[in-house]
Amino acid sequence: MDSGFYYLLAADLLLLTHVLFVAFVVFGLILVYVGKPLNWSWVRNPSFRLAHLAAIGVVTIQAWLGVICPLTTWEMALRRQVGDATYSGEFIAHWLEEILYYRAPPWVFIVCYTVFAALVVVSWFWVRPRPFRRNSGR
Repeated sequence: MDSGFYYLLAADLLLLTHVLFVAFVVFGLILVYVGKPLNWSWVRNPSFRLAHLAAIGVVTIQAWLGVICPLTTWEMALRRQVGDATYSGEFIAHWLEEILYYRAPPWVFIVCYTVFAALVVVSWFWVRPRPFRRNSGR
């Protein structure tokens, strides 16, 4: 196999990672709001909630600063290595890209990310995470 195969494989894996990150952010919030009335205790897990808040926080700050997501930058750099600025036509890569990358003016993304981040912050008050436990050393 030539090195181009490995570059494209790495690019596809980065794209999959990106999609999973987005799924974590979106479905994480949905599950928190659904989990409260259903009394799912895991939605109050402080580590999960902090990771979720940090994830949307980073996305929102990047949008406000006009910074392109590093996952996108790395993926496109790998694709350019083999002269493939988009995807090579593979089914999975095509649909993952269709789901993740859509076109709109930058202000639309800034508004969407900011509103979504506000919903995550509201969830901290409506579905309070449990306090972090201190390790007693036992």
